[in-house]
Amino acid sequence: MLRKRWIAAGCAVVLAGSLALTKSASAAGDTAPVGTAAPNFTLPSQENLPVSLNDYKGKWVVLYFYPKDQTQGCTIEAHNFQRDLQKYEALNAVVLGVSLDTVDSHKSFCTKDSLTFKLLADPDHKAVDAYGVPVKSYGPVHYAERDTFLISPKGEIVQVWQVKDIQGHSAEVLAAIEAKKK
Repeated sequence: MLRKRWIAAGCAVVLAGSLALTKSASAAGDTAPVGTAAPNFTLPSQENLPVSLNDYKGKWVVLYFYPKDQTQGCTIEAHNFQRDLQKYEALNAVVLGVSLDTVDSHKSFCTKDSLTFKLLADPDHKAVDAYGVPVKSYGPVHYAERDTFLISPKGEIVQVWQVKDIQGHSAEVLAAIEAKKK
């Protein structure tokens, strides 16, 4: 009898976990569309200070979602944004990176890799879900997919990328800002 209870309890936990993952994936299934107001958010940065999208009204915002701090692809992408940061500033643009990592993870990543733009911690999926960024799960670990949203100075989503070319992505975003400013 005790064995049956343990098995039933284990099945209930597995089922509950599966339902939670399904809900999270479906909540993040529809990417925020071009031509709509960008959802506002407030998330902590690597300095553990709150950062809101509304803080950047009047500027272009490159809001990029990435899987995980200090992994090969994410490090390359972050270094390319850092390399081009002066070009973004010249275009009245800011770069904000978002992942499901913690503030401490972001702080370590920024320190180790000399990143000076804001990395925002979203372990509760607030911005990830608001923007419809798909989440992948590998066992108990969750990763946001690599999506970038270009937000106009008026707060409208003007372009969305499902990033495949990490190496050329920053240049692609810069070109899009320059084209849209004309």
